[in-house]
Amino acid sequence: MALPPGIEPKHLPQHVALVMDGNGRWAQRRGLKRTDGHAAGEEALFDTVEGALTLGVPWMTVYAFSTENWRRPIDEVRYLMNFNERILLGRRDELHAKGVRVRFIGRRGGRVPGRVRRHIEDTEAMTAKNRRLTLTFAFNYGGRAELVDGIQRLAADARDRKIDPAKVDEKMIRRYLYAPDMPDPDLLVRTSGEFRISNYLLWEIAYSELYFTETLWPDFRREHLYEAVREFQARERRFGAI
Repeated sequence: MALPPGIEPKHLPQHVALVMDGNGRWAQRRGLKRTDGHAAGEEALFDTVEGALTLGVPWMTVYAFSTENWRRPIDEVRYLMNFNERILLGRRDELHAKGVRVRFIGRRGGRVPGRVRRHIEDTEAMTAKNRRLTLTFAFNYGGRAELVDGIQRLAADARDRKIDPAKVDEKMIRRYLYAPDMPDPDLLVRTSGEFRISNYLLWEIAYSELYFTETLWPDFRREHLYEAVREFQARERRFGAI
């Protein structure tokens, strides 16, 4: 399959992370409920997944629900829980057929409904052997929460196994993140004209290229992903070197 014009096949990002922002504003501008904006975002997500498959990007991570989102009105929180559940039930066969491995990172306990946790586990098991694209949902996720959880596990192991503090390095810390095998994102895309990281993949994006677009998430499509990749390919990545 030919790549879209202007994209160099030898310099593709291996991992694209997305902050899917702007659903509420999209709905407000149309006189709709905020939940209507979230519903419209489903089409954007799966068209973008198709774009990643066309490009051959092997990893994509999307910010589906943050640890801070619990502060939203209860009706919206309930809708988002049900919405993510519907995606799991309604789309996992389609994703599986396309060779997509679906994974979740974040806290699975607490207020996450038990039935949603079961659907997450079932979907991960169903798609576990797929490798065409790993689509990771950051769900009940926060970058600081990930570091806190990882440090707690490291501290427990240090107590039980008497790990020498001098041997704690970046490689060891990575082993305690939610998905140690996940490569760091090469490219982070945020929609809706906001210029924030919003507690997303704080450890992993240390050297990511950041791309911000005014497009609200429900209007985002694969062509917007291609434009972000073109911008990525135009940049020089030095990782601290000259």
